[in-house]
Amino acid sequence: MAKKGAKACPPVLLFVLMFLFFNFRASHGQELELLLSFKSSIHDPSGFLSKWDSSATFCQWLGITCNNLSHVDTVDLSAKNLSGKLVSPSIFQLPYIQTLNLSSNQLDGEIPLDIFSSSSLRFLNLSNNNFTGQIPSGSISRLEMLDLSNNMLSGRIPQEIGSFYSLKFLDLGGNVLVGKIPISISNITTLQFLTLASNQLVGPIPREVGKMKSLKWIYLGYNNLSGEIPKEIGMLTSLNHLDLVYNNLTGEIPSSLGNLGDLQYLFLYQNKLTGSIPKSIFGLKKLVSLDLSDNSLSGEVPELIIQLQNLEILHLFSNRFTGKIPNALTSLPRLQVLQLWSNSLSGEIPTSLGRHNNLTVLDLSGNNLTGRIPDGLCSSGRLFKLILFSNSLEGVIPKNLSTCTSLQRVRLQSNRLSGELSSEFTKLPLVYYLDISNNNLSGNIGERKWDMPSLEMLNLARNRFSGKLPHSFGRQKIENLDLSGNELSGSIPRSFGSLTELMQLSLCGNKLTGEIPEELSSCKKLVSLDFSHNQLSGHIPSGFSEMPVLGQLDLSENQLSGEVPPKLGKLESLVQVNISYNHLHGSLPSTGAFLAINASAVAGNDLCGGDDTSGLSPCKKVKNPTWRFFVACSLAALVLLSLAAFGLVFIRGRNNLELKRVENEDGIWELQFFDSKVSKSVTIDDIILSAKEVNVISRGQKLGTPFKGKSVVNDLQFVVKEMTDVSSIPPSFWSEIAQIGKLHHPNIVKLIGICRSNKGAYLVYKYIEGKILGEILHNLSWERRRTIAIGIAKALRFLHSYCSPGILVGNMSPERVIIDGKDEPRLTLGLPGLGCVENKRFIASAYVAPEARESKDITEKSDIYGFGLILIELLTGKSPADAEFGVQRSMVEWARYCYSDCHLDVWVDPIIRAHASNNQNQIVVTMNLALHCTAGDPTARPCASDVSKTLESAFRISSCVPGLKFSSPV
Repeated sequence: MAKKGAKACPPVLLFVLMFLFFNFRASHGQELELLLSFKSSIHDPSGFLSKWDSSATFCQWLGITCNNLSHVDTVDLSAKNLSGKLVSPSIFQLPYIQTLNLSSNQLDGEIPLDIFSSSSLRFLNLSNNNFTGQIPSGSISRLEMLDLSNNMLSGRIPQEIGSFYSLKFLDLGGNVLVGKIPISISNITTLQFLTLASNQLVGPIPREVGKMKSLKWIYLGYNNLSGEIPKEIGMLTSLNHLDLVYNNLTGEIPSSLGNLGDLQYLFLYQNKLTGSIPKSIFGLKKLVSLDLSDNSLSGEVPELIIQLQNLEILHLFSNRFTGKIPNALTSLPRLQVLQLWSNSLSGEIPTSLGRHNNLTVLDLSGNNLTGRIPDGLCSSGRLFKLILFSNSLEGVIPKNLSTCTSLQRVRLQSNRLSGELSSEFTKLPLVYYLDISNNNLSGNIGERKWDMPSLEMLNLARNRFSGKLPHSFGRQKIENLDLSGNELSGSIPRSFGSLTELMQLSLCGNKLTGEIPEELSSCKKLVSLDFSHNQLSGHIPSGFSEMPVLGQLDLSENQLSGEVPPKLGKLESLVQVNISYNHLHGSLPSTGAFLAINASAVAGNDLCGGDDTSGLSPCKKVKNPTWRFFVACSLAALVLLSLAAFGLVFIRGRNNLELKRVENEDGIWELQFFDSKVSKSVTIDDIILSAKEVNVISRGQKLGTPFKGKSVVNDLQFVVKEMTDVSSIPPSFWSEIAQIGKLHHPNIVKLIGICRSNKGAYLVYKYIEGKILGEILHNLSWERRRTIAIGIAKALRFLHSYCSPGILVGNMSPERVIIDGKDEPRLTLGLPGLGCVENKRFIASAYVAPEARESKDITEKSDIYGFGLILIELLTGKSPADAEFGVQRSMVEWARYCYSDCHLDVWVDPIIRAHASNNQNQIVVTMNLALHCTAGDPTARPCASDVSKTLESAFRISSCVPGLKFSSPV
């Protein structure tokens, strides 16, 4: 009975309350179920989700925030080391969620199709995971932020992207998205931040982008976009940041960009832009950073640049600019970084440059500059990088530079500088890289006190320095020392043996006398040693045999005497030796680097031994009849055993390699299989029927479309590549292919058969479950790229050194390499122009060495060149086939310059850049090897066995030796 005075609850209201209560219970249960389902589907090694259970309401769980009605409002599990796949139904269906952040984990698999199920969602961040597959279709009208960046998402950007009408932030960068930018994206007029960078997008930038008036940030770099920069971008007057770098954009820079009055950052580098810089650009008075480098821009840099008073960074390098450096640059008070290298600028460096600036980096190298180096470059007291090499600068090194204690990297080589080094210059405290080679500098360097505590690399080569060698340079950990081509005299200081980090030492072309100090054997990291063209005497130190990484040794044209230490031939790392024109005598070691040594490297001595290539007379042998009889008997027995083994192998192999002739409706075919299992399983019909559109494995390959086939008998899988225009293939090609079919190597795709007629031909390979290197390269970690490099090197070593005769690849492109499930690379051989020297169908490929393109002759050194390009591509993410590198600058020349003078961040692939610091030693060593492999002179390139050995030992050494770096080979 109701209490007196109390009002009864109306039946309708009671019904509503009961409905809301049961609805809340149902919704609450649904949320709980979705959260627990999420927890059960993933791996949580850190135990962050350990308290996600029913003992406490989910509003109290870590990472969960609820609204006033106790519904899940926010799920923030970023950077919790979570892994595994998201299953449906997923937490994307939480009915009241507004913010979902799962970024910076290791989640993988495809993104669930219900990603856009919750209409309440406003902020969604799945970035920095390992999600694959396509971006699911759908939209959420209230969504303001969508971040799917840095995953492995593929396919096209959905057309439905344009229906996210409330979106302000969209980041799809760092994936492998393909196709064109959908025009529908211009419907998102609320968008302020747009990033589609680091994908594989093609086609033009939609002109409709001009409708997106709210945009403040556009980042479309690192794609394959083409066409001109739309002039409609000039309508985006709120734009602060415009980044279109690393594309294939052509035409001139639109003058309409001068309408972007709020623009602070304009990055258009690494495209194919032409023409001059529009004058309107110099009206962008808020510009902080302007980078137009690596294009084909021309004309002069106008004095109008004085209007950019807020400019801090100016990069115009690697273009075609002419004329003088504008004097107006001296009046930009905030200018910190000025890089104008690799142009055709002439005249003098403005005398006031640096006096009214805030310079930290100045690079004017590779121009036609004359006159003196201004003495005010370091007026800011902050200049740490000064690069002026390869000009025609003259006069002395300014005294003010000698007192510029902020300097760290100085490169003044290849000019006409003269005079002596001041006492202050040799005491700069922070300089770690100093190259003043190839000038007319003089003076007695031994009288100078060298106190450079940070020095790692010193190059004084090809000057007129005289006097004795300094006993110390102020740092025991110097890594590269080149004093060659001077007029230095006296003996080599024994103190050089205490330079424990030394990797390259060159003192050639001087007037040094005395003995080579035995103490140098203590330099256990020494890779290259050159003492040639001096007057050194005494013996070759026996301790050189115990230097674990010594690879190049040149002692030629001295007065050395005695015998060559026998153990020197057992030094595994040694690959190149020159001891010519000394007074050496005795027997030449017959192992290691002395095996098959060139005659010119041992000439001018009294040595004996060696093989036919050395040109040396055989050493006299002691006669011993009993010994001869024993050897003769042993050889006879060995011959008999060999013949027996050969007979057995021949009988077995004959059945496997038997040539069959079969007939079908297409005519008569010749089949030759190199595997008995395949011979019994695969028929001509299996092969021909496999070459259909539905069986294509990978499209767009320049070296032939691969088709996946299967035997009707036992489902044996194989790969078929069709060869067209059979009439142009020389007969010798088929005998070469037969040799390839006999190969067995873990890094080479097994050729299991040939099928040919007068109408066509097919090559049949073993099926490898994997992907083409070119398709996945940009998503690989450094560790995976390292494994791939070593595997390809092993394959090359096998083909060149262990096959008789050696087998050439001919076109070492990433398209030839399949990466299997264990990240092992498999090299595919056998297409015309690849295993066959006579057919030059692919001689114009970007991966073929320059001399091969000119002479139409492929050699082992051509293969090495191609491998070097693959190494550069693994390191930089760039391809020689689809990118320009400035004026008459190939990828090799670009890499050579960047390696010698740029920070890792400039040339390392962005995908591995985040971890580059942890692997810096290995990355630097690999680039050093790549540049040696791509040397312009084929004879300067290493052989395949040396490449493989160097690569494996470099990774092994650099992983345990802190601070290991290789200097530039240029």
